[in-house]
Amino acid sequence: MPTIFERLLSGELPCAKVYEDAWVFAFMDAGQLNPGHVLVATKKPYPTLMEADEASVEAMMRVARRIARAIDQVFHPDGITVLQTNKEAGWQTVPHLHLHVVPRYTDDGVGLIWPRKDPSFQVLSSYAIQIQHCAEMQC
Repeated sequence: MPTIFERLLSGELPCAKVYEDAWVFAFMDAGQLNPGHVLVATKKPYPTLMEADEASVEAMMRVARRIARAIDQVFHPDGITVLQTNKEAGWQTVPHLHLHVVPRYTDDGVGLIWPRKDPSFQVLSSYAIQIQHCAEMQC
C-alpha cells in the first residue's frame, strides 16, 4: 500500500509542490503549524532515517536548508524549526522519510515537550562508547 507521500508524488493526490529533484520533493504541509510549513520527503519510500541511503539523506538536508532560507526571506519568521521523526514513539505519523521545515514566531503556540533527564557524566560516557562502537562497526 503506497504512503500518502507516494500518492502525492505520483500525482494521484494533489499537493502544493515547492521543489523536486532526483532524490527528494518538497511540498506544503496540509496541516500548517504556521504559514510556510513545508515537508521535504525522499522520493524513495524509506520508512525511517535508519533505512535510507546516504545520498537521499544528504539531498533531504540540502533541500531543507534551501527551503529554510526561502521561508526566512518570504515569511520573516522569528526562527525556523527543522524536525525529523522516526517511528510512532518518535512522533512519526507517515511511514515515509521526511522532515518538517516550520517557520516559528515568538508565542506562536507551537510547543515541543522535552522533559530533561540529567544522567551523570559517567553514564553519558557509557552511552557514547556504546553508540560509537556500533556506528564504527555499522551494526
